[in-house]
Amino acid sequence: MTKVPDDRRYTKEHEWAREQSGRIVIGITDFAQDQLGDVVFVGLPEAGTEVEAGKPLGEVESTKSVSDVYSPVSGTVIEKNPEVESAPELINSDPYEQGWLVAIDADPGVLEGLMTAADYRQLVGDS
Repeated sequence: MTKVPDDRRYTKEHEWAREQSGRIVIGITDFAQDQLGDVVFVGLPEAGTEVEAGKPLGEVESTKSVSDVYSPVSGTVIEKNPEVESAPELINSDPYEQGWLVAIDADPGVLEGLMTAADYRQLVGDS
């Protein structure tokens, strides 16, 4: 069964976003990491990079494929996760906590436009 925490919002492209300490933290879902297989590389934007909702913000490479990570919200990257760059397997082992990708400076209200956990569970067939 796929883990889908209720404390964040989701996209159809299998990213999650949650407000934390006045910023939006983004990562990929448990479903996405399971589909990818073993993650071996993560390419993330530097702090100061402008990202746009629905556009690629980085990439995740696994033993199976390379996939773009799409930004769920528009804003400015204020931090990337250095741990996940040096240990990309964190995305597989802990996609919702240690495996986060970037933090973005954006209005938390933008999360309202994203899918709820219940909506996302329905999307991935895990109700």
